[in-house]
Amino acid sequence: MNVFQRLVGGALLRHRDFRLLLSGAAAGQLGSQVTLVALPLVAVLRLDASALQVGLLTAAETAAFLLVGLPAGAWVDRMRRLPVLIRADVVRCLAVGSIPLAAAAGVLTMAQLYLVALVTGVATVFFDVAHQSFLPQLLPRDQLVSGNGALETVRSSAQVAGPGLGGVLVQLLGAPIAMVADALGYLTSALLLLGIRSDEPRPEPAPGRSLRADIAEGLSFVLRQPLLRVIASATAASNFFSALLLAVQTVFWVRVLTLSPTAIGLLLSVSAVGGLAGALCAGPLARRFGQARLIWLSATVTSPFALLWPLSGRGAGALLFAAGSAVVLFGAVVYNVAQVSFRQVICPPALLGRMNATMRFLVWGTLPLGALAGGAVATAAGPRTALWICAAGFLVVPLPLVLSPLRRLRDLPGADERHGEPAEANPTR
Repeated sequence: MNVFQRLVGGALLRHRDFRLLLSGAAAGQLGSQVTLVALPLVAVLRLDASALQVGLLTAAETAAFLLVGLPAGAWVDRMRRLPVLIRADVVRCLAVGSIPLAAAAGVLTMAQLYLVALVTGVATVFFDVAHQSFLPQLLPRDQLVSGNGALETVRSSAQVAGPGLGGVLVQLLGAPIAMVADALGYLTSALLLLGIRSDEPRPEPAPGRSLRADIAEGLSFVLRQPLLRVIASATAASNFFSALLLAVQTVFWVRVLTLSPTAIGLLLSVSAVGGLAGALCAGPLARRFGQARLIWLSATVTSPFALLWPLSGRGAGALLFAAGSAVVLFGAVVYNVAQVSFRQVICPPALLGRMNATMRFLVWGTLPLGALAGGAVATAAGPRTALWICAAGFLVVPLPLVLSPLRRLRDLPGADERHGEPAEANPTR
């Protein structure tokens, strides 16, 4: 806890409402990491799903970012964000909780898994947009990097502990019953969020403003900002290949590497250590190298380690997969802390929901496409071939960043991390 205090800052930990937000994030993330292991194993082990069906399931989880991503931002900007967070957690709790109930009754089908994935995906869209828009209301600008770093630390810690716990629960209780942990996580998150006392005013409706006009304003803000455009393009490419990986990895582990559920959970937990390290190091690295430089440098240095995924094998060879994931995840978390904090600083508060939703639409909209591509390639040519394509894709991801104006900057315009005031961009020395 002392290390966490030094990295996050005592002021943040004394902020009651932020502590509740952080604790809610911890509960929800821990449960969702159990489902990361359990849900595809329900499909593969319980329902004997093919690689294409697992790809469709992964696509269903993220399709909501294409279906409702843009209007979600406009709706969130018209509502108080905290009630949106609580309702989204309740919906996800009920949806995920239906899987163990259906399994116990002997009526579980792939159709239900697809439906649950879609419903939880829609709820997650609203939760994520509202969550990123709510944080700047709780914290001053000069604490946003630390706040986002703390949230990433919690998420990465859940990625370390959750999959191992999920693997053990699947091994002992079966994959469907293990998902009870996810439902309880969402319920705990909702109860913690209910305790936040922040005085959040209801946004004043703009007379005569249509939903279409609100969406267009959010799109215009993102697309007219050169640095946001390049961040969106690189992140979209990264997410496409990340979804390809998610669609393939469980089938690869079970049917090629012949790993048990416990081993799969441990592999994911070992991989997630890289993300935890990235969350803890993001703030110090930003101060050392500069926020702009860190965005392109983190992706460029860590992406080549994706080549370890298709090179992994049975037994001890599976550790190559974990090592590759740990390094890539380290870079991804450092990248996310830097670019999300930048987005929150430069955006006017009234546009936060639409800006975050537009970015989510652009960068997460590629997830279902990547998942479908992964399932199709794995079915036609095998999961290892799909992993080679994924690794090659990660090598290309940093190119938009390296070839952009970010390459010539040290710090991002509009984000002075020390004082939270707009600042001119500093060229690289």
